[in-house]
Amino acid sequence: MNRNVIISCAVTGAGDTVGKHPSIPVTPEQIADACIEAASAGAAIAHIHVRDPETGAPSHDRALYREVVERVRAADTDVVLNITAGGGGDWFPGEEDPAVAGPGTSLQTPAERHAPIGELLPEICTLDCGSYNFADNVYVSTAPMLREQAELIQKSGVKPEIECFELGHIRLARQLIADGLIDDDPLFQLCLGIPWAAEADTESMVAMRNKLPANANWAAFGVGRMQMPMAAQSVLLGGNVRVGLEDNIYLDKGVFASNGQLVERAANITEQLGSRVVTPAEARDMLGLRKPGSN
Repeated sequence: MNRNVIISCAVTGAGDTVGKHPSIPVTPEQIADACIEAASAGAAIAHIHVRDPETGAPSHDRALYREVVERVRAADTDVVLNITAGGGGDWFPGEEDPAVAGPGTSLQTPAERHAPIGELLPEICTLDCGSYNFADNVYVSTAPMLREQAELIQKSGVKPEIECFELGHIRLARQLIADGLIDDDPLFQLCLGIPWAAEADTESMVAMRNKLPANANWAAFGVGRMQMPMAAQSVLLGGNVRVGLEDNIYLDKGVFASNGQLVERAANITEQLGSRVVTPAEARDMLGLRKPGSN
């Protein structure tokens, strides 16, 4: 059991939730405010995607990331920033020719995925460690792409959060570690419940946890109604917690949540289990993070 728990909040994500929830953060100001709200509620880490301010669609615009980061860093509330580097991986096979990209495809090179990270130097960024079926499309992150991206992250001095959606991703991550592409104690995020990857259940979490390196720090999350059950299960199995509107838009059945409310509930669950929620400063020490924005 983990007695000192880091809570991360994924405040907006890139999913099709804008029309399904009345207050999904969309603009840089809204996303930055959501990070601050989550931190005020007890989150040590804010996980950041950006969206097109006009449409709410996922965006890779570095200027949008810059505005979010600058707004959060200028605020009085301290929080560790974790910027996604997993965008630009969606492949929809064309209906007439599956070798040709269909509508919705958004592919970026490793260098393009890394660009906001190299410019803004957050404390953490994601490294989505493998390809898999993501609902009706394919998320593309091949081994050569991951080696290149891991090297770029390593050179930047940013801590990679290795996102794993199934057991094979952990196997590939262990190889990246063996190849010297990931420094210090690795940080893993076990991502559960996404169709059609690992399920959000105890058996999947235990199996994935048991394959992690002995020196790994890790967290886990479940999507939808499994968000809080998987938060509790992660604490009980020795991990940290992620919640937020990226993964679940409801506080209770039919009741829309805010990021702050989800963090507060996760913190309450953690404390009811007999553990404590750590501060951003403590999280930095636990994860071996360097000073934000420095080389």
